[in-house]
Amino acid sequence: MSTPLTILVPAMFNGPPDSANGGISAGLAASHIDGPAEVSLRAPPPLDMAMEVVPTGDGYEVRHGDQLVMTAQPAAPLAPPPAAPSFETAQTGPDSFPPVETHAFPRCYVCGPERTDDGLCLFTGKPNGYDGVTDVWTPDESLAGEDGLVRPEILWAALDCPGAFAIGFQDNPMVLARITAQVHARPAPGDDLIVAGWSLYDDGRKHGAATALFTRDGQLLAQSEQLWIELKRPAA
Repeated sequence: MSTPLTILVPAMFNGPPDSANGGISAGLAASHIDGPAEVSLRAPPPLDMAMEVVPTGDGYEVRHGDQLVMTAQPAAPLAPPPAAPSFETAQTGPDSFPPVETHAFPRCYVCGPERTDDGLCLFTGKPNGYDGVTDVWTPDESLAGEDGLVRPEILWAALDCPGAFAIGFQDNPMVLARITAQVHARPAPGDDLIVAGWSLYDDGRKHGAATALFTRDGQLLAQSEQLWIELKRPAA
C-alpha cells in the first residue's frame, strides 16, 4: 500500500490565531498541480496537523480526518494584471496601512503588524494617486527551497493578504474562500520585489480581488484572483 500524500502547515504560518494562513495553505495544496491552480478553502486549515491529500479526477481534496479542508484543481491561465506601480510608489504603501488597533488578525504571518520579527511584513496600503494597494518585499534566505529560490507556497502567501486590503474594511472580518494563482517565475532571496492588489467587485458578503508580485522593475512574477467572504455578524 502506498503512503498517503500529506501536507502540514507549521504553527508559525497562522492567519487567524488558531488556523493557518489561507494563502500558504492553498499554495501547499497546489503544489501537486502543474501550472495555474484554483484552491477553494472549505474549512479553516489546522496548524501543526497533517492533512491528507486525496486525488479526485484531475484535482485533489485536502482532508483533516473527516473534515474537507480544501479542494485544488487545475485552472486556466489568468489574464494579465494591471501594471506594477513604481518601486518608489510601492515604498509608500505602508504609510496608509491600517494601524494594529484596527487589524482583524494582527499576528497573521503575512500581514500582521505584531509579526515584524518573523512574518512577511506585507503592509499593503493605498498610496495617494494609485488605484490599488502596494508594498515592497525582500524575501530572506529562510524562505528558499532546495533550489535556492523562494518556495512556491510562500509566493502564494504573499499574494493572499494584499487582496483583503485592496477590498478594504467591511462590517465584519473576511476570510479567503478561493484563490486562483499562477507563478510565472520564482524570485531569489534578497531580490527587491513589489506586491500589489486591486479590488474587483463587491456582491453582498462576497468580495473579489486580484493581486500580483513583480520584480523591482515591474516584471510579473506571480498573480492571483481571489474570492473573500465577509463573516456573518454573531447573533445578539
